[in-house]
Formats: sequence, C-alpha cells, structure tokens
Amino acid sequence: MGGNRPTFPLALASPGERVRIVSIRSGADLQERLLSMGLNIGDVITVEHSQGRGAVVVSKDKNRYGLGGGMAQKIFVKKE
Repeated sequence: MGGNRPTFPLALASPGERVRIVSIRSGADLQERLLSMGLNIGDVITVEHSQGRGAVVVSKDKNRYGLGGGMAQKIFVKKE
C-alpha cells in the first residue's frame, strides 16, 4: 500500500492517478453524503478528470462520481 506517503487534497490529484481516501476533514454531513454515494475512507479511486477550480470526476468499481471543488478540498488522499 502507500506506506508513509504524504496525504494531499483530492483537488490536487492529476487525471489518471489512483489514490486511496485516507481522511475527510469536514463534518459528519460530508462523510454521510460520500458514504451514500459509495465512497468511504480506505477506498481506492481513480481521478478521471480534474478542473482548475478543484472539481473532479473520480471512478470506483466502474462507477463515476462528480465532486465539487469544496468537497475535493476536504477529502485527503495518498497515491497508491
């Protein structure tokens, strides 16, 4: 796995990168929303598209998810 690799906001990940969600730095509302979408801490996701303002499209298990810049800034990941 990732070992001691540094974490960074999902908004900074590049298209094509596979990353693991390691923390969500926000309240329970965002965590619940992500969980209801099928995304949770420990999941490995692939960044499909990234916009300059931080909005990203990620995929997991053949499903794609669009996340706004505010959400992507609060989701911390590390490279796989």
